[in-house]
Amino acid sequence: MKVFRLIIQIGLCICIVSAVLPLVPASAAPSAPSVDPVLEERLQLFQQMEAMYGVPWTYLAAIDQYERSMKIRKKKKGEPESAANRLTAIDISAERWCGELNPDDKDTNPASISFFGGIGIDGDGDGMADRHNDRDVLATFIHFLSDYGFERDDWRIGLWEYYKRSRSVRTIHQFAIIYDKYQHLDLDGRHFPIPSRYSYSYRSTWGDARGWGGRRIHEGTDIFAGYGTPVLSTGYGMIEVVGWNRYGGWRIGMRDMANVYHYFAHLSSFKKGLKPGDIVEPGEVIGYVGSSGYGKPGTSGKFAPHLHYGMYRETGGDEWAFDPYPYLWRWERLKKKR
Repeated sequence: MKVFRLIIQIGLCICIVSAVLPLVPASAAPSAPSVDPVLEERLQLFQQMEAMYGVPWTYLAAIDQYERSMKIRKKKKGEPESAANRLTAIDISAERWCGELNPDDKDTNPASISFFGGIGIDGDGDGMADRHNDRDVLATFIHFLSDYGFERDDWRIGLWEYYKRSRSVRTIHQFAIIYDKYQHLDLDGRHFPIPSRYSYSYRSTWGDARGWGGRRIHEGTDIFAGYGTPVLSTGYGMIEVVGWNRYGGWRIGMRDMANVYHYFAHLSSFKKGLKPGDIVEPGEVIGYVGSSGYGKPGTSGKFAPHLHYGMYRETGGDEWAFDPYPYLWRWERLKKKR
């Protein structure tokens, strides 16, 4: 552990030099660089931190993306301009950064922060530990994870200690695996779940009453299509669930890079070999339209063939459903333009 802390200290020294130099990408360039300059600058920052501290940039990006999915960043009253214009979304609370007993919740002095048990450190060598400074925040998070070891399994323990939530740890781990595969940050692509060459119809069915299994509302949009019509992934993400649900029949659950859970239900079958942990892309076939559900495994034919498509967001508590119809409408028009 002492050796690793020495590496951290050396890295901080390197920061002093690198902070005044232009950002340069690490040797492992992304496979498909984004045209978005903000994403490019963010990627280069992660790669620099990897070069200095040894933590893979994909893991840092995964933590940042998880934090980004938990909130929509808005400039708060009294917040420094630098905070609103940050490249990263990792937000360490003032109490945790400065120390619980620290009377100054805006403290940037590394010595007094350490004295009061805060975790904030100076990551860019300017003598201040600023919780609104990207390099300081990333270096602090890396330093926090280093207390638990040097491998991803160790960092997962560190993430548990930080978030106290298994769902958070699992999502960050999934994001890191996906970034490992694609080696870039531009993973926001979307696709309508039914191919253009097939006939289908849909309307807004959000909130409609449902009676089977008890009174409830319809949490999704029904897209009617012929039996066996391919069902496509609506984004980049990881398959979390494949199997039977008594309401949804044969269904698939996929979590995308915005931490939104996509629910594909009433299927007739799945793509051959599809399993939890698989990474999927927008427009990739994952299953086929059917009429399964409303009963024990194998029940089918109680309603016309259609895809029930639902979207669920997670913001630190239970997941909650929201109306997917506006998104489907937008993706359909993008599909027609293409």
